[in-house]
Amino acid sequence: MSSADLEARIHTALQRVIDPEIRKPITELGMVAGIDVDDAGAASVAISLTIVGCPAATAIERDVTAAVASVHGVTSTTIRIGVMTPGERRALTDRLRGAKATRVMPFGPESLTRVIAVTSGKGGVGKSTLTANLAVELAARGLAVGIVDADVHGFSIPGLLGLTDAAAKAGAITRPTQVGDLILPPIAHGVKVISIGMFVEPGAGAAVAWRGPMLHRTITQFLTDVYFGDLDVLLLDLPPGTGDVAISIGQTLPHADVLVVTTPQPAAADVAERSGIVARQTGQRVIGVVENMAGLVQQDGSILSLFGEGGGAEVARRLSQTDSAVPLLASVPLSVPLRAGGDSGMPVVLAAPLDPASVAIRSVADRLLAPGRGLVGRKLGLSPV
Repeated sequence: MSSADLEARIHTALQRVIDPEIRKPITELGMVAGIDVDDAGAASVAISLTIVGCPAATAIERDVTAAVASVHGVTSTTIRIGVMTPGERRALTDRLRGAKATRVMPFGPESLTRVIAVTSGKGGVGKSTLTANLAVELAARGLAVGIVDADVHGFSIPGLLGLTDAAAKAGAITRPTQVGDLILPPIAHGVKVISIGMFVEPGAGAAVAWRGPMLHRTITQFLTDVYFGDLDVLLLDLPPGTGDVAISIGQTLPHADVLVVTTPQPAAADVAERSGIVARQTGQRVIGVVENMAGLVQQDGSILSLFGEGGGAEVARRLSQTDSAVPLLASVPLSVPLRAGGDSGMPVVLAAPLDPASVAIRSVADRLLAPGRGLVGRKLGLSPV
């Protein structure tokens, strides 16, 4: 076999090597800088990483070595690792953005990505836990899913998904990588995730004390500068209440669907209802209510209603209008595996799929996926000439 034939075969094999952060073949990203094969079949491949200190360098070198070695006729493999020039990085970011040469928010009303904002009237109702598990369940079904942790002051999504310092020490990519003016989010359980918690110093004292303008700029940057690629679903974990972030999201993504999370306690209905009302005032559509902490399943099958009953149904009733009913999508029971999964970073839908909480969350995913993906019924912001 000629050297030219072997080089072509090696290039084909490298198409199977996927960049762990961008999730595209390295051949499409311009990372293969050169392939040389001598008459004895010794192959030398030059790879250009996106940045110095690329956190995916070890994985890419390993996968490239394996891909080249798998080509019949290659007798030895040498991998030369380099770094893209500034011009090559600009070409890469332009390629990723496609026709949109300048930075724009890619999740507007014309996008095929379904944007779902998960909100609650008050904290401590399990909104973030539901967001994390729902995202992982959707990703497990083959969808491209992203999460924006918009709860800047009370961020918890990284920990719920296992993007911790302990995971980083074990070799996982837990923090974003910047390539030019693009931010590449880390991936956990198949979900691309961005959170302010990935930018603060770790430790018990880490805190963010920002007011309105800074909060708005942060959320805007997450939606504009973070490269999520082509997503089927983008989930936003909103902070509790009806403050600055909820208003910013409503202004930036007025076409987003809204999922309201509450507890069974009837007294919580008033507070949860307000978050849905504010979302609706910005043009967003309330698609359903999820009742969390809906009783503890006993060994005999009975349910101990520690936090009362009926709160979720009451919120759904209050948010329903004459022309559009808001359904109670599910009641998620209190669950030790659900709590344990949040502590360990292994969502319950993966760790204990038969747990009653997992079953309830999967039913929410079923209801959300029923409409499919498309522009039918969307407001596109167009008007006849």
